[in-house]
Amino acid sequence: MDRSCLLGYDGGSTGLPPMNGSPPAVNAPRIILVALGLLLGVHVLRLMLGPAADVEVLRLFAFIPARYSDVVPGVRFEFGGGLAAKVWSFVTYMVLHGDWTHLIFNSLWLLAFGSAVAWRIGTERFIAFTICCGVAGALFHLAAHWGEPFPVIGASAAISGHMAGAIRFVFRAAGPFGALGRPGEMQRRVPLASIAETFQERRSLAFLAVWLFINLGLGLGAITFGEATGIAWEAHIGGFAFGLFFFGLFDRRLPPLRAF
Repeated sequence: MDRSCLLGYDGGSTGLPPMNGSPPAVNAPRIILVALGLLLGVHVLRLMLGPAADVEVLRLFAFIPARYSDVVPGVRFEFGGGLAAKVWSFVTYMVLHGDWTHLIFNSLWLLAFGSAVAWRIGTERFIAFTICCGVAGALFHLAAHWGEPFPVIGASAAISGHMAGAIRFVFRAAGPFGALGRPGEMQRRVPLASIAETFQERRSLAFLAVWLFINLGLGLGAITFGEATGIAWEAHIGGFAFGLFFFGLFDRRLPPLRAF
């Protein structure tokens, strides 16, 4: 998640056995490949438009807290899109990225964790879950930065939600990486952990600790990515919290496999 200046970029195991052999190089459902193509296509198009036109893209489609504030002391901001942009920017900000590093990192995390979630809940539910995580991240950021003029762009809030949803089932399977990289049916057979069970699973706790450490580093400015100078870590937390606590509403697990 990148916050950029309007005038530039300154700113418990189920007993499922480990998977035999090596997983395929790309084990991603179609919706993930489409999403990756969309993110790449939008980024290339923005580069082709040039800096001046890209500023207008940010004004229209980035999530900007000042868009929702009638009064910013001493400053008046003008944004395009009117009331409609106040609605669509909750979603469109997710397909914009600050630079190639920002895009590549998000694409890799989307491929890893988004694939697991999409295999489990299907295309329609995945799209709905992704949008909800992104909106939750934007709302959390809005509450923390009311009236600020800095645009928020990137899919990180939604992907944080994917990560949170995934840790409620992937680490329930055997193996060092749980169900990550397994075929789609295996993803759907793993039981969903409750919130309490998630916090009792050592791999889930370890992943959560690393995730919190990274986001704390982002918040303190100790960790940066690419050209971005401001990371909207609050949006990450909002997306992650929604994914962790509400993934069960989107779940559609198949019955467990039975041995005969």
